[in-house]
Amino acid sequence: MPNLSCGIVGLPNVGKSTLFNAITCNRVPAADYPFCTIEPNVGTVEVNDTRLPQLSQLSHSNRILYAITQFKDIAGLVKGASEGLGLGNKFLSNIRESEAIIHVVRCFEGDVIHVSNQIDPIQDIEIINTELALADIQMLTNTIGRLEKQAKGKKELVPVVECLQKVQNHLNTGQPLRALNLSQEELELLKPYPLLTLKKVLYVANVSENDLPSMENKYVQRVREHAKVEGNAVIAICAKLEEEIAQLPVAERAEFLTSLGLQESGLQRLIRASFEMLGLITFLTTGEIETRAWTIHKGTKAVDAAAEIHTDIQKGFIRAEVVSFEDMIKYKGRVGAKEAGKSRFEGKEYIVQDGDVILFMHN
Repeated sequence: MPNLSCGIVGLPNVGKSTLFNAITCNRVPAADYPFCTIEPNVGTVEVNDTRLPQLSQLSHSNRILYAITQFKDIAGLVKGASEGLGLGNKFLSNIRESEAIIHVVRCFEGDVIHVSNQIDPIQDIEIINTELALADIQMLTNTIGRLEKQAKGKKELVPVVECLQKVQNHLNTGQPLRALNLSQEELELLKPYPLLTLKKVLYVANVSENDLPSMENKYVQRVREHAKVEGNAVIAICAKLEEEIAQLPVAERAEFLTSLGLQESGLQRLIRASFEMLGLITFLTTGEIETRAWTIHKGTKAVDAAAEIHTDIQKGFIRAEVVSFEDMIKYKGRVGAKEAGKSRFEGKEYIVQDGDVILFMHN
């Protein structure tokens, strides 16, 4: 299953579909997780991690399994989507299933007709945010009405109703729920309700090829200023360029990027930014059978990381032998790292770090 699911949203003609086309054409070799299109609007892509081939070479692994990311091209978003206009209902159901929102904003001029007949990225952002907020308000109104009746006989539902009323009042001020300071207890109460404006957002400023290699212009700056107030991140991407890169053989992509003054593709920057947005890290396992990346949240304990591999390993957890990726490479494997005193045993409570190469001991 994908480690991360992001819904790509945006108004018509902002470059959303061009970006998604680039994603669905980026086919890279894989063993169990080849790049594939699951549905016409869903694509799965590997997270390029240069650490894995290096570990695989040390372990003489038979295969490499990268972490994977799923992108959904959310169709039908127009003004009025919350009321079912366009493909509004499909849009809402798809985005509720996504862990994060990739919001593509048009930051280029040209002959492509804009839905509002003008290039105004902030107005575009506000249209989508309004639709998401209206959809949340509608869902909350229906839910609160039902729960208020049930709470008369079930006192345990009273805190839930109060929490839902609090977030509804906040939405009525015109602010997304991301801007509301909620306690961990309140967040737990809200978990059963997939509120759209509570989801993390990454703004993708789509620029033209004329803005390479800096990818900066007056529109991008406006998006950055807006996102800073919200506490959200922004990355600038040329979706048209990404689509061109996707058509090239894998071996030629690095050279093409270098010729444009770029170090890596926008897709890889997008994936990395998505991981950072959701507080995700990667730990690694390696051996003759396979070298593999596992995605977990920052702050995950060793015993819970073990469950990502198999729940039996979690249940029978004894200890974890941990070596940093850097030491694995420096000392040419786990044996060399152990001889150099760079291998250590950790217990259940150990907080796994990004790049840890772990061997779990279990019953």
